[in-house]
Amino acid sequence: MIICVCNAIRECEIRAAARRNAGDVDAVYAALGKVPQCGSCLDEATDIILDERARAQLPALVTG
Repeated sequence: MIICVCNAIRECEIRAAARRNAGDVDAVYAALGKVPQCGSCLDEATDIILDERARAQLPALVTG
């Protein structure tokens, strides 16, 4: 799903960049080689970044 229309950034791209970068939404956009334009996506992008980082903190499930 496209999150940032101005930069054509998909949710999966934001999630991947959030896993690679510890910074805020501006740092994640910079890692993608982009700069926020109109700003209407920043709240949703921030939520995705926080969600992705929270998922990274969960212990891996061990299946037997």
